[in-house]
Amino acid sequence: MKKLYTILLLSVFSFSFSQTNFGVKAGYNLSNMKWKFDNFDDYKFNSKSYFYVGAIAEHYLSNKISLQGELLFTQLGGQTSEDVVDIVGNEVVELGTATTKIITTQLQLPISVKYYFIPNFSLSGGVNFGFNLSSKSKSNFNYSGAYNGSIDTFKTLNIFPFLGAEYKFNNRIFTDARYNFGAFNTAVSGAPDTRIGFFQIGLGYRFK
Repeated sequence: MKKLYTILLLSVFSFSFSQTNFGVKAGYNLSNMKWKFDNFDDYKFNSKSYFYVGAIAEHYLSNKISLQGELLFTQLGGQTSEDVVDIVGNEVVELGTATTKIITTQLQLPISVKYYFIPNFSLSGGVNFGFNLSSKSKSNFNYSGAYNGSIDTFKTLNIFPFLGAEYKFNNRIFTDARYNFGAFNTAVSGAPDTRIGFFQIGLGYRFK
C-alpha cells in the first residue's frame, strides 16, 4: 500500500511539474512618481528609466489559462529639476540646474493570471508585490535643501495592480509588456502620499 501511495504522489508531482515552465527575463522599466495632496494639485516628478532582471515560473491550468509568478530585481522613482539662484549684492546670479533623483530599489513578486487567445499571444492581469530593499535621494548640486543619502519614506511592502500582454516568437523566446498602476500609497505615515506607476517591456527565455 505504501508503494502505491508513493507511486501516486510521484505521478501527481510529475504531471504538475510537466505543466510548469521556467525561464528568465530582462527589460526596460519607465517609472512615474507623484505626490498627492488633499488641498493642492498633485506634484508630478519627471519620469525615470531603469532596467529589470529576474526569473519566471508559469503553470498551465489548461490550454487557455495559466498562472505565472515572477521574481524581479529593479528600481522605481522619479526626478525633479529646478534652477538654483543666489543673490550677490543687488544681482540675481544663476548657479545652474539642480537635478534630484529619488530611487527605491525593489525585489518584486508579480503574480498573474494569463489567458491565451491564440497559442502565441496572451493577456494577463495580476498584482505585483514590491519589497523595498533600500531608498535614497541623489542630487547633482550642493545647495540648501539638497540631500544625498538614504531615506526612509517608503513602505517595506508596496502593491501594484497590473495589466499586460505577451507574445511568443517560439516555444522559448518571448516578449512581454505591462503597466503597473500606482493605485496605492507607497509612503509611510507622515510622508507625502506617494503614487508610483511604471511601464515594463522586455524579452524572456523559457527553458522548456
